[in-house]
Amino acid sequence: MAPLGESGESAVRLAGSVWPSVPVGGLVLVPVGATEQHGPHLPLSTDTVIARAVAERTAAALAPETAGPVLVAPAVEYGASGEHGGFPGTISIGHEALHVVLVEMVRSLTPWAWRVVFVNGHGGNVRALGSAVGQLRGEGHDVGWLSCEAPGGDAHAGFTETSVMLHLAPELVRTAAAVPGDTRPLAALMPELIARGVRGVSPSGVLGDPTGATAERGRELVEAMVADVVRRITENRADTRGRLLQPAGHR
Repeated sequence: MAPLGESGESAVRLAGSVWPSVPVGGLVLVPVGATEQHGPHLPLSTDTVIARAVAERTAAALAPETAGPVLVAPAVEYGASGEHGGFPGTISIGHEALHVVLVEMVRSLTPWAWRVVFVNGHGGNVRALGSAVGQLRGEGHDVGWLSCEAPGGDAHAGFTETSVMLHLAPELVRTAAAVPGDTRPLAALMPELIARGVRGVSPSGVLGDPTGATAERGRELVEAMVADVVRRITENRADTRGRLLQPAGHR
């Protein structure tokens, strides 16, 4: 993954800080990823790598006069990945445990951080994020969440994620092992995924086609993700579950 100097000079990694250097107030971005299979060619850390990179680059891109001090917390590396449970290497803590982790993180952060935003890299975490952030906002915390979205992308370990990983961490991509999986849209796959899990739908674990993925396309996708996240954080407009929305009128 690119050093922080390449992804954002002004972002502060909380993990490497000492407490007297941590500013009181401002915004903390918390990457939320997963440890789960991503086919035979992408690492188990894929969702975490993406969430962390988007959070760091977002921190660097946010206008200081708008966001104040911005810090990037250590990533949450375990999520709700039960649908990938048929593959060795997957570690899932489930929706309920993830809910508790997110709630307690924000309760711990907010005595010194004025705002928290979760930057999510795994679709399976959405349920826990919505329930946890909705609860926290009800408690009066300034917290929101959003996902690293690539409109029109394939579902899992296909062209989209492979391109992004070729840009962010090419040394972790086993290109020669990449194989196409089930290429149907996620909406069409969902009933089978719920009933049978990913392994029952795609023995390789791939939902999409990584063929033709490139680092250049990955760079474009990451830039689009960061621009989207910056807009949503700056607008600070949320739905009832605390998911940050696009600015009004933005397409």
